[in-house]
Amino acid sequence: MIVTKRNSLRLAAVGAMGAVTLALAGTTAMAATPAAHHQAAVTAARASLTAKPSVTTVKAWQQFRVTGTATGLKAGSKVTLQQVQHGKWVTLPASTTVTRSGAYSLRVELGLKGKNQLRMVSGSTVSAVFDVTVR
Repeated sequence: MIVTKRNSLRLAAVGAMGAVTLALAGTTAMAATPAAHHQAAVTAARASLTAKPSVTTVKAWQQFRVTGTATGLKAGSKVTLQQVQHGKWVTLPASTTVTRSGAYSLRVELGLKGKNQLRMVSGSTVSAVFDVTVR
């Protein structure tokens, strides 16, 4: 390629436009990143679970229901039952999914006699603790 004054001006103009485009794209990407992160944080902050047992006292291995609502969680999100055992939260093999309306219902059977502290969990979203006494 023969470098002429005209070609060198074209190359300089294309190079300058490319640099401006890259600079603007980087600024736009950096500006969008905190906003997207903030939106995700706001959505996560609004997520909540409620939980209510159908009874407060049951016989060992008697079936009861835990119902509740999920706000800020997508339909189909998995909610799982947890129980305090020896001072630690243990995930029980009882889970269900959230419906389109945000509701869920779960059948539960407990065998650990005494006062059982329970809660529902979906990811980092946790319901208030509720008690069910097993006789």
